[in-house]
Amino acid sequence: MEYFNLFTEIVFIMTLGWYLITNLQWYNYKLERVILKHHKQEWHFTYFVFPIVIFYVLNDIAFAIFFYVFYAALFYFWNKKLDRGLVLTSRVKRFLAILLFVTFAIKALCLASQSCYISAVFIPLILAYAISTGLEKIFFISFKNQGKKRIQSMNDLKIVAITASYGKTSIKNYLYQVLKHKFITYKTPRSVNTIAGIVLDVNRDLPANAQVYIAEAGARQEGDIAEITDFLEPQYCVIGSVGEQHIEYFKTLDNIIRTKSEILQSARMKKGFVHESVPLKKHPSIIKFPDNLNITMSNLEGIWFDVEINGVKEHFHAPLLGSFNAINLTAVIHVALELGMSLEEIKLAFEKLEPVAHRLQLIHAGGKIIVDDSFNGNLEGMLEAVNICSTYEGRKVIVTPGLVESTDEANILLAKQINENFDLAIITGKLNSHLLSSNIDEKRVIILKDKSKLEQTLAEQTKQSDLILFANDAPNFI
Repeated sequence: MEYFNLFTEIVFIMTLGWYLITNLQWYNYKLERVILKHHKQEWHFTYFVFPIVIFYVLNDIAFAIFFYVFYAALFYFWNKKLDRGLVLTSRVKRFLAILLFVTFAIKALCLASQSCYISAVFIPLILAYAISTGLEKIFFISFKNQGKKRIQSMNDLKIVAITASYGKTSIKNYLYQVLKHKFITYKTPRSVNTIAGIVLDVNRDLPANAQVYIAEAGARQEGDIAEITDFLEPQYCVIGSVGEQHIEYFKTLDNIIRTKSEILQSARMKKGFVHESVPLKKHPSIIKFPDNLNITMSNLEGIWFDVEINGVKEHFHAPLLGSFNAINLTAVIHVALELGMSLEEIKLAFEKLEPVAHRLQLIHAGGKIIVDDSFNGNLEGMLEAVNICSTYEGRKVIVTPGLVESTDEANILLAKQINENFDLAIITGKLNSHLLSSNIDEKRVIILKDKSKLEQTLAEQTKQSDLILFANDAPNFI
């Protein structure tokens, strides 16, 4: 029986470790963010604190019954329902292996000393976290130095670094689609924009023959952009639209602007392209955009706009949804021209642009019109999506959790626009559910606290010819 109890304790500790590393992965391995910034603190109580309390309160047999009958099942179904489950990266595997080794070592000492009090569940978790964090820092420093040397060895590589409060992924993808017509171009994948992700990308995936490398730079605190800039030393730097996105981390807009501006500190910068929302003094190496931008038309067929270049009004068209994309494309025009593309080459490339997946992506399915804007989480972009969909003459449905990491005022403004333009609002998650529903006609609101029921709800509540807008798609841990 003693060995059964020992086995149960080991499995319990590994389960707690799985919960811990899952949350750390969600919050970029920042323990303070997991503890202080988690949007569902009740999960910490249910899946971490409460079972530990029960472990100390019950005897071995009673705890085993609690664990196998209740907690294990509860934890399994929680993990099963996550829309962003644990990804078994090398870092995660190392943590779990260290935790298992430390747990076995402590249990061995426990048996040898005939004192099992030292087997408290906190000890292996704390030791595993400390050892894992230390090792990862050592590995990262080595990997970072290796990546730096690789960049320095690619003498002809032009690096374009892009940051913004919102729109940086779109600028990156559109710039890539344009430049690839003339250069061997590579971009950071998906939404990889942290120093760790970029270092990994440089070492593992950046092609040796690349002529242009486009990197997206994100931040959660001051100094994040500076670290990426110091690593890449980009010759061309882009700061897109800056606003109150992630205001809960930066506290003030000035802090956000200061952090985004760190990208202009690159030792090799030749040109910086900066959105007019960033208050910078005039400088020969800085070009502000959009300059004399005139959006002539924006609808479900695309955008048409004019930009003044060298004193001449130039006409552009792109088959993209959202007038704000004209601003993103203005940045693309400036960078492409700086790198040696002609206006005619840029215009031709624009005609072939494809929307970024999940960012105002138009899809026709089952007789319904789907506007997938699920990766757009800023107020300006979401309002533009609402505005575009408002031109549709049929029934309109919106699926949204509202704005995450933003202000109550922004969510109220969004809710009022939804109320004016949509026939049905399906609010996912509980983060903003009260705020949104209190500003939308209650007869047109459905609140889904469990996103697993969304498909069924859409099947029941929508019909052919409906337009369905997916506006933002926060994971269910938010």
